[in-house]
Amino acid sequence: MRLLTVSHTTVYRYSEPVGLGEHRMMLRPRASHDLRLIRTSLAITPEPSELHWIHDVFDNSIAVATFTGDTVELRFESVVTIEHIETERPEYRLETEARTYPFAYSSDERADLARGMERRYSTEDVQQWAARFLAPSGPSSSMDTMSLLRSMTVGINEQFDYRRRAARGVQTPSDTLRLGYGTCRDFAHLMIEGVRSLGLAARFVSGYIFVPEAEPTPTVGGGSTHAWVQVYLPGAGWVDFDPTNKIVGNRNLIRVAVAWDHSQVLPLWGTFIGRPSAFIDMEVAVSVHDETATSRDAS
Repeated sequence: MRLLTVSHTTVYRYSEPVGLGEHRMMLRPRASHDLRLIRTSLAITPEPSELHWIHDVFDNSIAVATFTGDTVELRFESVVTIEHIETERPEYRLETEARTYPFAYSSDERADLARGMERRYSTEDVQQWAARFLAPSGPSSSMDTMSLLRSMTVGINEQFDYRRRAARGVQTPSDTLRLGYGTCRDFAHLMIEGVRSLGLAARFVSGYIFVPEAEPTPTVGGGSTHAWVQVYLPGAGWVDFDPTNKIVGNRNLIRVAVAWDHSQVLPLWGTFIGRPSAFIDMEVAVSVHDETATSRDAS
């Protein structure tokens, strides 16, 4: 178990006073059996006239802020401390029929997972790329399900170059295949489409990643929000796969929001009232610190 503190600051700057429309924030980690919230704080400058919280259809926590008056700078500062329980080499107890691919979801599962199995891009290049990870004897041949998904996770890490990109949005899976590089969200987007092309349900995860200082294999994606994939496997439930860092399981990963599509889990979005040219820039800073040793010393 680790005690981790996540600091996430976003600053918008304007060349002249502007009004502020509604802003929505997905910054609060999802509490679960492997993640417990200890402390949370959210400071917004200028102070909103109203701040309230809602849950979306995926049960993600969203803070909604409304404002009055004008400003030349808008600042959001979120600090959360969590207990993070992780397994270095997780063993998933899949149901017997799901241990070997291909397998079929039950009728009840298929009804609930329909959107997670629906492909957004019906292109042959993605399907052909995903088929490379199947057993050499052909698509109808059986193979270990977890081995298949691990191979795809590692394959993306080894096949593509990671390049940070500040602009919002994602590349299409075909663009990532063609370019040979992308961000964590591009890799997650590609893996989701690849997994769905094989008939499995997958969803997009937005959150943070802890980057240990003394880890032999460099971890990338720190300093900003991070993205990865969950695949639904009967008996194990939603299993985390981070193709950017070839991580299987929740090691170093802090979930904030899940959805069928990346556009549904934006960490922060809103509007301003003024000339479009008034916007100067946006600055984002994210840090994740291990407080475990300090906590032990204090106790």
